Amino acid sequence: MESPAASTVASIEPDRTATGIRKIIHVDMDAFFASVEQRDDPSLRGLPVAVGGSSGRGVVAAASYEARKFGVRSAMPSTRAVQLCPNLIFRRPRFDVYRAVSQQIRAVFLHFTPHVEPLSLDEAYLDVTDDVRGIGSATRIAELIRQRIRAETGLTASAGVSYNKFLAKIASDQNKPDGLCVIRPGEGTAFVAALPVRRFHGIGPRGAEKMAKLGIETGADIRAKDLAFLRANFG
Repeated sequence: MESPAASTVASIEPDRTATGIRKIIHVDMDAFFASVEQRDDPSLRGLPVAVGGSSGRGVVAAASYEARKFGVRSAMPSTRAVQLCPNLIFRRPRFDVYRAVSQQIRAVFLHFTPHVEPLSLDEAYLDVTDDVRGIGSATRIAELIRQRIRAETGLTASAGVSYNKFLAKIASDQNKPDGLCVIRPGEGTAFVAALPVRRFHGIGPRGAEKMAKLGIETGADIRAKDLAFLRANFG
C-alpha cells in the first residue's frame, strides 16, 4: 500500500464510469459518540465531553467539539486530556446505542443510493452517480441526507462531494461541524495544491512534521516531488 504522500500525486484525477464522471459523497458524523451522549443527556450539551475511560490507562474514544477547543482528541490518554481540560466530563462508551444509531443513518443512505461503503459506525462513502431518485444534483443529495439524518437522529453530519473518494473525504472535513463542501471537476488540482499536508487523510502530526523538514507543507509541494523521493522517505 502506498503512503498518503505518494498516492496524492495521482489522487486528483476523476473516477470515470462508462457514462461520465463519478459522483461521490463522503458523510462523516460530527463527534459521533460524544454527540450521542449529549443528545441523550441534555445536561451535557455545551460542555466538554469525552467518551472513554477516565482513569489509569484510559483513552479518549471521542471528544465533543467543546472539548476539542482545549486540544482534547481521540486516541489521547485520558490523563493528558484532563490536563488540557480539567473540567472534562467522561462518559463510558455505549456501543450498543452507537450501533443502533449507525443503523438509522445507514437506512438514510440507502434511501438515496444502494451504493454505500461504510468506513466505520460514523462515516461512509456513497456513490450517487446513478441518481436513482432523480434528484439531479449530488450536492442536493448531500444536503437532503444531512437534513434527514438530523430529523431522524437529532445529530449533525458533515459531507464532502466530489468526483473521487480521496477528494470527497477531504471535502467533508473542511466545514465541520454540520458543514458541506463541494470540489467540482476542474477544481481538484488547485484545491489540493493549496491544502496543508496536515489536512490530508492519513498524514498525522509526525508525518506532517517529517514533511516540513523536507520542505513539504502543501499538496503542491507533494506533487513537486517525484514518486521515487516520496516512496523512499514515506514508504
